[in-house]
Amino acid sequence: MTEVNRPQQRAGATSPHVGGWTRFVTARPRLSLVVALVLTALAVLAGSGVADRLGSGGWEDPDAESTYATKALEREFPDSQPNVLLLLDAGRSSVDDPAVAAEAERLTARLAGERGVTGVGSYWRSGNPALRAEDGHEALIAARITGDEKAMGETLDRLAPSYRGTHGPVEVSVGGPVAVRHEMQTIIQEDLVRAEVIALPVTLVLLVMVFGSAVAALLPLGIGIVAILGTNAVLRGLTELTDVSVFAMNLTTALGLGLAIDYALFIVRRFREELAAGAQPTAAVGTTLRTAGRTVLFSALTVAVSLAAMLLFPQYFLRSFAYAGIAVVLLAAAAALILLPAALVLLGHRVDALDLRRLFRRGRPGPGGKDGHDEKNGNDGSHARKEEGRAWARTATLVMRRAPFFALATTAVLVLLGLPFLGVKFGTADDRQLPSTAESHVVQQHIRDGFPGSPGGGLEVLAEGRATQQQYGAYRDRIAALPDVQRVDGPLVQGDSAYFTVLSKGEAVDEPAQRLVGELREIEAPFDTSVTGAAAVLVDSKDAIGERLPLAAAFIAIVTLLLVFLLTGSVLIPVQAVVLNALSLTAMFGAVVWVFQDGHLSGLLGFTSPGSIETTLPVLMFCVAFGLSMDYGVFLLSRIKEEYDATGDHDQAVRHGLQRTGGLITAAAVILAVVMVAIGTSRVTNTKMLGLGIALAVLMDAMIVRSLLVPAVMRLTGRATWWAPGPLRRFHRRFGLSEGEPGPAAPAEEGARERVGAHR
Repeated sequence: MTEVNRPQQRAGATSPHVGGWTRFVTARPRLSLVVALVLTALAVLAGSGVADRLGSGGWEDPDAESTYATKALEREFPDSQPNVLLLLDAGRSSVDDPAVAAEAERLTARLAGERGVTGVGSYWRSGNPALRAEDGHEALIAARITGDEKAMGETLDRLAPSYRGTHGPVEVSVGGPVAVRHEMQTIIQEDLVRAEVIALPVTLVLLVMVFGSAVAALLPLGIGIVAILGTNAVLRGLTELTDVSVFAMNLTTALGLGLAIDYALFIVRRFREELAAGAQPTAAVGTTLRTAGRTVLFSALTVAVSLAAMLLFPQYFLRSFAYAGIAVVLLAAAAALILLPAALVLLGHRVDALDLRRLFRRGRPGPGGKDGHDEKNGNDGSHARKEEGRAWARTATLVMRRAPFFALATTAVLVLLGLPFLGVKFGTADDRQLPSTAESHVVQQHIRDGFPGSPGGGLEVLAEGRATQQQYGAYRDRIAALPDVQRVDGPLVQGDSAYFTVLSKGEAVDEPAQRLVGELREIEAPFDTSVTGAAAVLVDSKDAIGERLPLAAAFIAIVTLLLVFLLTGSVLIPVQAVVLNALSLTAMFGAVVWVFQDGHLSGLLGFTSPGSIETTLPVLMFCVAFGLSMDYGVFLLSRIKEEYDATGDHDQAVRHGLQRTGGLITAAAVILAVVMVAIGTSRVTNTKMLGLGIALAVLMDAMIVRSLLVPAVMRLTGRATWWAPGPLRRFHRRFGLSEGEPGPAAPAEEGARERVGAHR
């Protein structure tokens, strides 16, 4: 059976059976487009102002001891939690100079009288040496801005301009946690706009290169834009129900655009194949939706499953990605399965119009006719696709002929690239996420470099229960005796509660500080104690992730195994899919540590390495990258399965699957990588890490795993790849999902499975 005849038979066999959403789309394409455009317009309105409602935190476990202690201190001792700092630089003078002290006192009193500000203190009022730089030229005013995150940002916007700058003998800079969060949120919003401006035109150029036709290229891009607008509306709605991280806006926008383009690529390519085989547009859309459309729906489900695993973690940073990501994936699939088919029905053969590649071949003879023009199809796309297919068929043949070599070599390379992750160190997101020129980063860096201890970054111990001054004193002495403690302040008593501030000898969240958290929690006391602070939040976050990580991994693995079995009917292929997908992520994790933790390429990429990786990021990157790898895996496996059902020839099925999808998967991966790299141009380090890391994972998966490792492994496993025990075969026949209709070789396939099973 030739390549042309098989699609003709399939299209002809399936065209009378147009049902469900296929019937609606093909029968009423204009109505479908109008409804979609109206919904898109409503999404634009609904999504307006979403950025102002997103949070910049969410890394802490809400049920942890540190979270409880933080809330209790905010309630009982609101002045104990300063979140804004004014750094006063006296230049060559000393901060103890009378003129400097007078101006500092004036600023302190003025800040204390501001609306929305409480707990104002300073070096000049308290004499606390932790608030004075060791060189004596800088000192701090600390205060607390009240309200929720939005209110704190508005207060900071109102106050900062009038305090920032020169005041008599001092130069004032504004920093502290509120300033860091607010500046981070502002930069992320600006960077997202720039990323979209970069990604959209580059994506359009790549799509034109893939399709040749400008019309065909504009369709996936249009679907992607609809997905972006829908993403904003989804995020806006989620903010009414739960906290959503501002980082989710970057990644879910990238996912919405990238996946919509992936799905549209797959559908448009299959539609053009059906047209080239002689099907009419309506029949071609029907066949496309029952084959590629079914695979797109299945692929979206696998991505959603990987993202859903983040719901098992307590941090809203991760949970917000799950909520938003699942919604965006389904939105991208819906746009590709409803809006795109309606456009294809209306366009028909005009989907190949405006062949821009012809401009570069004008006056040059081509294979299809005069000037390279294929007289039958109206362009040279058919010939280009055949040439591309032959190249991928040759690649598949070479890989399968040398299967042991390619399997071992690619596995060794991927493992080697992942080795740096063995030295990972986990930390918290702080001001070093921001550019080195950001004001709040500059302030905190001055504090780290020039102040004793870690002002604003120490540990706080909350004591609850009646106690005498002698008991408090004895407890304080036990804390001071710990080897990693530099100084203990307090207790500050109010009613039956008190708190101590403990400064460690190192930085706020280094290993000694984390060790000190455990030591503080082990000290016996005649009252209840709980420890908070940056290091305590980190310890609790690591514990929460470590506790739930096996459950999340098991959830992803089990559901993925089930879904891939429903697609293929094989026992071995799902296991291969999980193992090879996980292997494809090694390069990403190795690069994240080598670049962002160890600081290699920091000058080229423009970031400051904190020497650690934020605890939740590897979980987020694994879930997203694993889902995207499954996305491409489903595209490849569905085409291999379709060919195997039609012929019963295992090697030919693998070769045909790579021939038909290799170029498509690579193009989709490059386009998605462009979107992620555009996100990776962000000036915020975590966003840069997300974008560049996932771009690397996507490219490694498409170009190494799908192109080399998968065909090599499937060649080694041979016909046993498709084996399943009798009960599971019957289950798959009843409930399974596959692309295309069972072909004439299906009975032969069942017999082959029976023989393999008997042999085993």
